[in-house]
Amino acid sequence: MPLSETAIRKAKPRDKPYKLADGGGLYIEVQPSGGKWWRWKYRRPITRKENRLSFGTFPDVRLVAARAKRDAARTLLASGVDPGEQRKAANTAAAEAAGNSFEAIAREWLAIKAPGWTATQLAKETGRLQKHAFPSLGLRPIGTLGVRDIRPVVERVVKAGHLEQAHRLRFQLSRVFRYAVATERASSDPAAALSEALPSRRDMVKQRFPTMTDPDRVAGLLRAIDGFEGQPATAAALKLAPLWFCRPGEIRMAEWTHFDLEGPQPTYAVPPAIRKLKKRDKERPDTPPHIIPLSRQALGILRELHLLTGRGSYLFPNARDPKRSMSDGAINAALARLGFKGEMVGHGFRHMASTMLREMGWSRDAVEAQLSHTVGGSEGVYNMAKHMPERRKMMQAWADHLDALRREGERPLDNRKPGN
Repeated sequence: MPLSETAIRKAKPRDKPYKLADGGGLYIEVQPSGGKWWRWKYRRPITRKENRLSFGTFPDVRLVAARAKRDAARTLLASGVDPGEQRKAANTAAAEAAGNSFEAIAREWLAIKAPGWTATQLAKETGRLQKHAFPSLGLRPIGTLGVRDIRPVVERVVKAGHLEQAHRLRFQLSRVFRYAVATERASSDPAAALSEALPSRRDMVKQRFPTMTDPDRVAGLLRAIDGFEGQPATAAALKLAPLWFCRPGEIRMAEWTHFDLEGPQPTYAVPPAIRKLKKRDKERPDTPPHIIPLSRQALGILRELHLLTGRGSYLFPNARDPKRSMSDGAINAALARLGFKGEMVGHGFRHMASTMLREMGWSRDAVEAQLSHTVGGSEGVYNMAKHMPERRKMMQAWADHLDALRREGERPLDNRKPGN
């Protein structure tokens, strides 16, 4: 007698599994645990050996759906196809397709490249794919993807107004496809052709960090920084940012062991680990630190700060966890709090110093060296040593220049480089 939904629901578990038959080889097997599994019994074509297929569990698979699965399997069997072998083949194909999906291969490529990247770069590369490529391409077999599949992904980024990101995404997709070709899971790189379909980078308006170089605005900024009423460590970081004009990460991750405050030539030796370098250069034992000569003004700030944070590792510890450094958005948040959002960011002090120091007459080589825009290897070490005396004078003159700017109405012409 055929089963009914009511009879299946009322079936109680027993000490051993038992069956409730429906018809045409379909039955439900009730387990001692209470699970109710749909099974279909049939004989294989040719060998006539008995076999069984599972159609899922009740109530996830209702009676009508189980019967439909049985009927479809019987149709295959009548045509000479073994439903069990057909399912195995389908599962194998699905597993192979999943292993050859764009996302699976992209993650393989990321894992191979990761040892040569910093954690920040790996996060950027992974995040770009997760945001733009995986949602629409991730599950698809990479060998089936063509230009018509890739173009919409890249064009969406262009239409959003992020042309530079679109170029980076296209290049990244191309690298993933080239890896798939090299591992014999794709035959071509459809992303390569898109390089001709993107607007040229030369047509882009170069986006710069917000900064200021007008003396009156700089003076207002410096006075606002002096009046900052937030955390003392954040206040010190704000005061040191224009004096050092190094990269924001080189400020927030500075440790007391990196400083010589008592020697005849006080310095901050920025270690390679927190500099903007390739990973291999960060890890090389012969990569030199970047030297920041400390002006009298910077020394004064640091000595006051040492009374507050000198017992820990970081100059600017995290407010919630002193064992970590200040967050990467702290300086920008403080500048915004002072009313300079959109007009100045931490990185903007580099542009400000670069422009104004050249206007004061300091040499391009000295300014570029102090910005850490130097070539690597032995030539870079030579250039740094060559310009260090000039850089020491320049950093003190720069600090004096900023002090004079703070004084309303004064123009610090006396801080120009002698002879200019």
